[in-house]
Amino acid sequence: MDEVEQMKQCLAVLRNEGTSESEREGERDEEEDEDERESAFEMLSELCENLDNARDLMILGGLELCLSQYLCHVQSGLRWRAAQLIASCAQNMPQVQVHLLSIGALPKLLQLTDSDPHPTVRVKALYAVSCLVREQEAGLQAFLSHDGFSVLMRGMQSENEKLRTKSAFLLLNLLTSHPEQKDTVVSMGMVQQLVSVLRTPHSPFHEHVLGALCCLVEDCPQGLKDCTNPALGLEELLRQRSRELQGKEESQEELDFCERLRGMCFRRQPSDDNGMDR
Repeated sequence: MDEVEQMKQCLAVLRNEGTSESEREGERDEEEDEDERESAFEMLSELCENLDNARDLMILGGLELCLSQYLCHVQSGLRWRAAQLIASCAQNMPQVQVHLLSIGALPKLLQLTDSDPHPTVRVKALYAVSCLVREQEAGLQAFLSHDGFSVLMRGMQSENEKLRTKSAFLLLNLLTSHPEQKDTVVSMGMVQQLVSVLRTPHSPFHEHVLGALCCLVEDCPQGLKDCTNPALGLEELLRQRSRELQGKEESQEELDFCERLRGMCFRRQPSDDNGMDR
């Protein structure tokens, strides 16, 4: 069977969503039905890693189906698989990205990222968001109009480690790719929020948080002013973090960001700590 036919068969399975409860025979059938749909999503996600298939799925109406029936489905396993399929199709495909933006996918994905009760749904939705906004100007503008940076900030403050990591990474990527957004982000109080994140128990995603702070300081006078405000206590926090990371090979990039931020904010080099930290 060729791949387009396979996709059509998967969509036929997913479009049976309208089957009423009375037409089913007990809980076991409902479980089988959900398993069949999950398998259909997994097949589609695999097929749509091929860019031509992703475009064909768009033409077949598969993306509208994801948005209208599955991103809001009661079953979390179907919600996150729908988000994953959207991400697979959107990645590196401007035509698909524009289509998804035109049918309102981004606000729904941001909502799932922000408030879905299931952690995997939130992570997959954020992955789809990143595929719509990175290197896509229309996606970035939609992201800004729906307060996407605030969604990333709350993601970094969540208890979900993967969501924290992906939120911080996307923030760093967007600030690096779009330095013109620094003033907007700083005006939201992002510096103070990022420093509060650094004060939580140490995690590898703090590397991305420090990288984002470096972006907000560089060529951004208000960002520098916020970071050097004595009330924030950032200088001592960075000194302590630098000391903790010394000699840890797996934390070298985080240490580099830490020392870079210290240098930009406080003109202090690692050697200045000799005898001062005891």
